[in-house]
Amino acid sequence: MKRENHGSGDRLLDWLLRPASRPWQLVSLAVVLGVCVSTSLRENWGSDNAFVVKAAQTLLAGGSPYEDKRFLYLPSAVLMAVPEALLPTAVLRWSLPVAMSGLLGIGWLAALRMFSVPLRSRFAVVGFPVLALGYKPYVNLVLIGNWTAISAAALPVALLLAHRRRWGSAGLVVGLAIACKPMLVPVGLLFLMARRWRGLAAAVLVPLGLSLAGALLMPSPSLFFTKTLPFLLRGQDAYALPWDASPIAVLPRLGVPEPVAVLVAFAGAGAGLWAAWTRWRRTGEETDGGELRLVETACMVMLAAFLVSRPSFDHYLLVVLPLLLASAVRPGSMPRSPWFWLALTPQVALVPWPSELAHKRRAFKDCATLCGLAILLVRRALRSGRVILEPVTTAGSPPRTEPECAATPAESASRTAF
Repeated sequence: MKRENHGSGDRLLDWLLRPASRPWQLVSLAVVLGVCVSTSLRENWGSDNAFVVKAAQTLLAGGSPYEDKRFLYLPSAVLMAVPEALLPTAVLRWSLPVAMSGLLGIGWLAALRMFSVPLRSRFAVVGFPVLALGYKPYVNLVLIGNWTAISAAALPVALLLAHRRRWGSAGLVVGLAIACKPMLVPVGLLFLMARRWRGLAAAVLVPLGLSLAGALLMPSPSLFFTKTLPFLLRGQDAYALPWDASPIAVLPRLGVPEPVAVLVAFAGAGAGLWAAWTRWRRTGEETDGGELRLVETACMVMLAAFLVSRPSFDHYLLVVLPLLLASAVRPGSMPRSPWFWLALTPQVALVPWPSELAHKRRAFKDCATLCGLAILLVRRALRSGRVILEPVTTAGSPPRTEPECAATPAESASRTAF
C-alpha cells in the first residue's frame, strides 16, 4: 500500500491559490503605482522611448527617422509612435510608466490564465508586485520606457490564444508586436514547428505591410538597409556595450577572443534551438493540456535568440520570465528547482554585490542570468525519458524485477531532475 504524501511545497501552493483579501489587493496596487510615480520623478525617465518619439516627430516634420542611428526599429514602429509624438511631455512623463507597468501586468495575467491560475489568488495578486520590487530589470524597463514591454505582453497573450486553438489570432498578436519592435521574430519558429501556416502568415504579413506603409510615408527609407541595419549587426558601439549582456559582448571583456565568444554564443543558441525542437516533439509525458510544452518551447526559442542578439539587455528576460514564473503551479516545472532561483539571484534587488559589478559592469550579472536560465531550460528539454524498474513480489517467490510488467515511466520533470 502506498501512502499519499503532501509536501510543504504543495501546501504552500494550495495557500497561494486561495483568494487574496481586499487589503492585499490594495497593497499590491499601491506598490505598482509607487514604482510608476517614483520613475516619473526621475530625470532620466523614458530615455529609450525618447528615440522612438523623436523618430515620429522627425517623420511629422518631413525628415527621415533613420538619420538618427539610435533608432533601430522597423518603419512600422514610426507609425505606432505618432500618437506619442503628439502628446505633451508632461503627459508622457506620468502616462508612460503606467503604460509600461500595464503592459507587463497584461503579460502576467495572460501567463496566469495560461495555467488556469485564478486572477484573484494570492499567487496572482502578490506575485506581480514582488516581481516589481524584487527583480531589478522591471524597474529599469519602466524607467526607460523601452518597447520591450510590448513583447512582454504579446508573447503570453499569443501563447494563450494558441493554447485555445486560435493560432491565427496568436499570429496577429505576434505580428503587431513585431511591427512595434522586432523582438518576437524568433517565435515564428513555434508556428513552423506547430505547422500553423495561417498564424505564421499573420505574424509575417502584418509587420511587413505596416513597414511598407511607413516606408512610403518617409523620405529615404533605404537608410534602414544602408545605415541602421549594418549599425545593428555590428552590435552598435561603445554606447550600448557596457549594458550588452550577450556572451558575444561580455566574453571579450573578460579576455576571451571575439571569434571564440561568437562561436560559444552560436553554439549555445544552436543547442537551444535543438532543445526547443526536442521539447516540442515530446508529448507522451504531458499530464496537462500541453501548456507547459507550449510555454517552455517558446521560452527556449527566445532565450536562444537572446544569446546571439546584439545587443541583449537585462530587461529582455521579462519577455519569458512571467511565463516561467506562472508555470510554478505545474509539478516539475523550472521554478520548482532551486537552480532556477539561483540563476535569478544576480538580478535580485538589495543584494550587496561588489562595486565592480555595479553600473557599467552590470552586464556580467545579466549575462550570468541569461546563460543560467538557458542552460536550465536546455537541460530540462533534452533530458532523456527514463524508466524506473520497481520490484514486484508474487506469492511464494522472492522479490524480483520484471521489466515487462513493472517498468513505469519516471515522473515527468521530477524535482531531482536538476
